[in-house]
Amino acid sequence: MTNPWVLVLLAGILEMVWALGLKYSDGFTRFWPSVITAIAVVGSFVLLSTAMKSLPVGTAYAVWVGIGAAGTAIAAVFLFDEPVNAMRVAGVALVIAGIAVLKFA
Repeated sequence: MTNPWVLVLLAGILEMVWALGLKYSDGFTRFWPSVITAIAVVGSFVLLSTAMKSLPVGTAYAVWVGIGAAGTAIAAVFLFDEPVNAMRVAGVALVIAGIAVLKFA
């Protein structure tokens, strides 16, 4: 059986894909970005729900959201030229620290 934390990590990466896909889909008016977004949503939820069979729901969910939020914020800097400033960096760093604390709690 696959390590449930690996499933949460993969689910978090797919969360990043669908979050970014929402932007690329342009309100679900572009076909292929919309299809990719929908597939990523389903895959993310399937992986998360599978991991939750053996992980605490609160911890698994928080780590999944944290991976998606931090990863999406970082990716948006490179993909959409979103600004980088001290507050944004601190926010992402706090999310990453929170993920680490929950993972090892």
